[in-house]
Amino acid sequence: MAYLFHIISLKADLSESVFLCYARRMKEQKDLEAAILPNEQMMQVLGIIADLGLADSWLCAGTIRNFIWNKGVFDAETDIDLIFYDKTVSYEETLEIERQLRQVFPNYQWEVKNQVYMHRHNPNTQPYSSSKDAMSKYPERCTAIGVRLLEDGRLDIFCPYGLEDIFQYQVRPTPHFQTDPARKAFYRERMVKKNWLSKWPNLTIIFPE
Repeated sequence: MAYLFHIISLKADLSESVFLCYARRMKEQKDLEAAILPNEQMMQVLGIIADLGLADSWLCAGTIRNFIWNKGVFDAETDIDLIFYDKTVSYEETLEIERQLRQVFPNYQWEVKNQVYMHRHNPNTQPYSSSKDAMSKYPERCTAIGVRLLEDGRLDIFCPYGLEDIFQYQVRPTPHFQTDPARKAFYRERMVKKNWLSKWPNLTIIFPE
């Protein structure tokens, strides 16, 4: 009987832990949404992306991460990371989309990537199945984030590892970059190249074992 009560207690603790984790994630997403919605530049960029009508398209990665690290201030020098997933759009056509955006909206630093082809840039990585699959396999958890504007004006936020790392100024590898020696080396080299500590000295950077 004591064993049974112990099991029930463990299940209750686990359920409470899962609920608290879910509640924290929801609050973090609400906080992010509250920061983005009143920001004119972020909303303009999200509107431009929505109007393009690209399949499975998101504003993602450094654009969102840096916005949070800059405490809700839009940085004009930050790349506008626009991703989409469409097997019918060639690599060359993707470059043309980027060129046109830079011409029509030159005040933004557009980077347009069709995730159909982007697995080639990460060591030993299979082709992605969607934009969400691609984002979940970015090098850092704090970079694995995407936002898009829905037709009703709400924001759709994708953050497979939550937002805690970003809000806590913590950089650590995603599971995908902890399971392969070549990807671990890529992550280490990327941290040196990015040199984020020079701009955000309060960051904590964690390296894979």
